[in-house]
Amino acid sequence: MTEILTFDQLPKAVTMLTNEVSELKQLLLNKSEQQPTDPPEQLLTIQEAAEFLSLTVPTLYSKCSKGELPVMKRSKRLYFSRTELMDYIKVGRKKSNAEIEAEAESYLKKKGSGNE
Repeated sequence: MTEILTFDQLPKAVTMLTNEVSELKQLLLNKSEQQPTDPPEQLLTIQEAAEFLSLTVPTLYSKCSKGELPVMKRSKRLYFSRTELMDYIKVGRKKSNAEIEAEAESYLKKKGSGNE
């Protein structure tokens, strides 16, 4: 329930609210300092990486032995960075026809202005 304040109680209420807001602000600042800004790197096992890439485990082992995939090894275990695997997938991205046409136009404009 909210209590009805009189005019005489307003200065005390405002002071109390100001103090509480300051305390909340300090708590939020302390909490944000305690939390790391970047989440830790997520490492995947060979099975998780195979599922992530939609490949079989033997295919993944083959790609690792050929140096095609970024991998970390600790004793006999292989670990994969989710972000590095995502970058690996993105490298194989093919450009759309619209992107190729835009690049060609840009190239021709640059080439045309350089010859004059």
